[in-house]
This record gives sequence, structure tokens and C-alpha cells, in this order.
Amino acid sequence: MSLTVIKPGMLSSFQDRGRDGYQHQGIPAAGAMDERAHRLANALAGNEDDRATLEITLTGPTLRFDAAACFALAGADLGAQLNGQDIPMHRPLVARPGDTLAFGARPALGARAYLAVHGGYALPLVMGSETTYLRSGFGGFQGRALARGDVLPLHAPLDVGRDLAALQEALWQIRVYLPATLAGKRRDTIRFLPGRHWHEFSDASRAAFAGQAFRISPQSDRMGYRLQGPALAMAQPRQTLSEAACFGTVQVPSGGEAIILMADRQTTGGYPKIAQIASVDLPALAQSLPGQELRFQQIELDEAQRLDVERERAFAQLRDALAPMRALL
Repeated sequence: MSLTVIKPGMLSSFQDRGRDGYQHQGIPAAGAMDERAHRLANALAGNEDDRATLEITLTGPTLRFDAAACFALAGADLGAQLNGQDIPMHRPLVARPGDTLAFGARPALGARAYLAVHGGYALPLVMGSETTYLRSGFGGFQGRALARGDVLPLHAPLDVGRDLAALQEALWQIRVYLPATLAGKRRDTIRFLPGRHWHEFSDASRAAFAGQAFRISPQSDRMGYRLQGPALAMAQPRQTLSEAACFGTVQVPSGGEAIILMADRQTTGGYPKIAQIASVDLPALAQSLPGQELRFQQIELDEAQRLDVERERAFAQLRDALAPMRALL
């Protein structure tokens, strides 16, 4: 009825879509860095979006299935193998008791993969969420990343005695077509909207942010990505009031190095906000690595909303297409 951690990997933690409704109490939302891949893995495992997935960073864990389970992987291709055999991404797969899931070398593209199991992991809800907030040590599995020897309970393992070979064959026969908006292709530019203080930045700073290249600093993590590049400054520097912080907000401290707030962002921030990354491109940003070059492209609010609607429509279409799979499970 569980998974056993043989090797923990670089950083593996349980994440869902975030702990909503508590920022006013100083509780960060956290959640999956790449929400698109998190939702995709859950859909392919026959789950709702709110089930936690295991977010795996760069070097994946080695896990032993102690019970039969249906699982799926999405996000970065980290070279997953089941019992030493390569397995595909974006497919529902079956593991038998004793099977070992491991991951290979660092990927050429992307940073994070998401492992979903049908029925989800049996994790306690903390303020209505299964997500792990690593900095404060609560949520998920004991409030931390995985460690060697952890036993991770499954909420709904496959029935004992079920014909697993027949189930795997039936699942394999189901055609899975990913809409282009869910494919997770690498983008040449990250789209953004002007931030709250966009027009207070100098003409040179606005032109630099929208036209020049930046590099993700090694001093970047789940809380925020610090950007190395042209220094950005307000035309007339002034103090700004602290206000709620959002995933994808681009703040600029007095030193001029922009910081993109990520999943584990603080609840409030008072630095000037030059931009807001379009939510449709947050997954591409989450799959970027320190040292990687980023360029930004300004779009209008109507375009950002259209892209959001297109993404949600694609998820709805995928869920409808996967109805035969959920019936099998």
C-alpha cells in the first residue's frame, strides 16, 4: 500500500496547486512550480487537479512500489526507467509490487518532472492542501523533501488480484493526444504584462527589460529567480507600499537586479514591480535552470486572457478524451 524511497534524489517534494486563502495570515501559497505539468500528470493518472504530485528536481529519486499502482509522469524528461527499462512520459503506466522506478542523467531540457499515482498519495491536509512548504517545514510528507527510507502511503492502490497485464495493455491502447498548448515546448521568449509600476521605470529600463537578454542567477530557487543583466531603475526612485505578492511578479530592489517571484514566494512585497509574467508562460519559466538566458516579450491583457482560456479549454478536451482510461481504473 505504499512507495519506499531507496534514494531521495536532489529535491523531491509533494506539491499540489497551492495553499490558497492564507496569505493574509502570512502563509505562502507554495505549490507546484510547473502547474501545467502537475495537472497533466494528474489527468493522465486519472486524478483531479487537486491531488498532490511528487515534484522531482533534476536528479530524480529511486522508488520501490510496494503495491500495484497506475502512475504517470509529466514535465521534464529525467530519463525514467521501470526495472531498468526506459518508460515514456505522458502515458498512464502500471507498476507491480516490487517494481523500481528510477531516473537517469540530468535532462538536456527542463528542470522538473511530476509523478502522479492514481488515487493520489495518502497525505494529511494542512490548511486544506497537501503541498509542502519547505522553508517552514509543514505540509506534504512531514513538511520536507524525501529522504532515504521514507515510506509513502498510497491512497488507492490497484486491487489485489487484478489482471495487471490486461490493464496495462488496455491502457496502452488508449490514444493520448496532447493539445499543442499542453505540450510544454521550450519558448524563445517569456511573455509578460506591464507591472504596477511599469510606467515609473525609466525609458531605458523598460526598453532593456523588453529587449535585452537576462540570465538566471545561481542564487535562484523555488522562492524566486534573480536575474543577471541590465540594471533596472525607476525614473524617480521612491518608497512603495508592501502589497500581496503573486507568482510571476517581477520586482526590482534598489540594486537594480530583477527578481521573479516563484511558487514559494513571500506573502507580501514592497519592491517596485516592473512586470507580471503571463500565467501561461510560468511553466516554461519553472523549467528554466540557473545560467539559462531569458528574453521577455510584452503582450496585452486581452492576449494573456485568451491564452489562459485556450489552455483551460485544452485541459477540458484532454479530460474528456481520457474518460475511457478513468473507466478502466
